[in-house]
Amino acid sequence: MPIFSASLGSFTSISFLSTSQSQSHLSPFKLTVKTPWQWQHHHYLTSKVLVSASGNTQIPNTELLQRPTPPDPLDDARQARRSSDWKAAKTYQDSKLIYNGRVEGFNSGGLLVRFYSIMGFLPFPQLSPVHASKEPEKSIQEIAQGLIGSIMSVKVILADEDNKKLILSEKEAAWSKFSKQVNVGDIFEVRVGYVEDYGAFVHLRFPDGLYRLTGLIHVSEVSWDLIQDVRNILKVGDEVRAKVVGIDWGKSRINLSIRQLEEDPLLETLDKVIPQDGSADPDSMSGGDSGSIEPLPGLETILEELLQEDGYVSVTI
Repeated sequence: MPIFSASLGSFTSISFLSTSQSQSHLSPFKLTVKTPWQWQHHHYLTSKVLVSASGNTQIPNTELLQRPTPPDPLDDARQARRSSDWKAAKTYQDSKLIYNGRVEGFNSGGLLVRFYSIMGFLPFPQLSPVHASKEPEKSIQEIAQGLIGSIMSVKVILADEDNKKLILSEKEAAWSKFSKQVNVGDIFEVRVGYVEDYGAFVHLRFPDGLYRLTGLIHVSEVSWDLIQDVRNILKVGDEVRAKVVGIDWGKSRINLSIRQLEEDPLLETLDKVIPQDGSADPDSMSGGDSGSIEPLPGLETILEELLQEDGYVSVTI
């Protein structure tokens, strides 16, 4: 059983034993050779070598194979840390804690904020209004560009390790910091941020001059008059005064009203018809000459309609 070995240029050869003598003058042998680079990177060259009695060799069908790479301890450590960071993100979401993360970049939809070893996403609608109020002339992309490298206080609103989704909110963090300074009945200077069919979202200006929180002025609270389209009354950038009429602590919502800072025109009209200062003529209130009272046009029709309603027994002037 002969032993064959070969040296192929710069290749280092490995010897193999011949298993049998073929009837042909050429016998097949499998020869594996490695270069120094291939030893380092776990690649090796496999060739079928035909060796003849005269010592001539033929090396056809050379192909490069890859040896399975052994597990990298560093990869295992990184994976363990990422799994631990996802658990931390879930804890932040459940406990509503505030995390200070670094803004690494942005895309068309929002900011990329680092949460430990995980890259979180903060949609533009979840930004605090303080940025746009400082530089109202800038686009949202220009504002985002200026935020790269800054540290931002955020809350985790979604931590989904299975789908690799980590959603953050600066607006929720601002609510935790500043909402306790807002009470029902307070009056704020507000700036219109954006307008929807059902109302206008406005940013509340705090004593430090910055717009910290966002609230809603419902279409019914814009004016005492009937409004078909809020956009006819309020436009983005308008600054008005509004009164806080409700706070939903569970949903982080503030409801405001413009009309409640104005007089009810109906009550104002009644005050003019029925003086409240006692200056009315006593004779006109005594009813002594009831025959001289002229009913208002259409009043009889109103009385008849009232009598048709359930619960009314009689209606008199």
